[in-house]
Amino acid sequence: MTTNLDFADTAALVTGASRGLGLALARELGRRGARVALVAREAAALAAAVASLRAEGLVAEAIVGDVGDKQAIHPIAHQAAALLGPVDLLIHNASTLGPTPLRLLLDTECEDFERALQVNLLGPFRLSKVIAGAMALRGRGTIVHVSSDAAVEAYPRWGAYGASKAALDHLSRTWAAELEGTGVRVLAVDPGEMDTQMHADAIPEADRASLADPADVARAIAAMVLDPAARSGDRVRAEAWKEGRR
Repeated sequence: MTTNLDFADTAALVTGASRGLGLALARELGRRGARVALVAREAAALAAAVASLRAEGLVAEAIVGDVGDKQAIHPIAHQAAALLGPVDLLIHNASTLGPTPLRLLLDTECEDFERALQVNLLGPFRLSKVIAGAMALRGRGTIVHVSSDAAVEAYPRWGAYGASKAALDHLSRTWAAELEGTGVRVLAVDPGEMDTQMHADAIPEADRASLADPADVARAIAAMVLDPAARSGDRVRAEAWKEGRR
């Protein structure tokens, strides 16, 4: 377990946090002293995730909500503030692949493409829009967008997901440009291929032994957030911040 408390006095909001990288991030930040609000759609899975963190003595709160639903954004932000105080660290981790097996663009339903944009792009935009202003008024805060190599490489059958993540990268850069000088830092991070349910859904034949442990990636992202070398507007690979790499 991490023993340093370099996120003490930090209120962190992590979306898509009931499993995979989101849960690993919540656990890593909590172990480092952060108060963490976990957001996910499924109440039972989220309750189990929060219970597992609390069993370690961590400060964790559950917020049931779908970031792809416009009407859920303000309730998510308001609950986070009520439970933890002003959010200092916002991590946009929630995302959807769309239907699996993944489909060629010619076979992708417009509604499925729209859903990918709602969750992967508009959800982060809306939630940042609610929270970033308060960060700017306080003169501090960090927003992290979890991206993908599919944002920069054109993989057949990954069209909706890849397009949404490419737009998310540019959204991240634009937030950074517009918030320059406010004390709010905005980053995009490519976590790499991880042993998660999402990866298994997308590539069921993948060798799990070749995939990164989400806990290791979470530690790298935490290190990136703490490192002033990660400048606002940067798009980075989590692997660059793994222990011993920097």
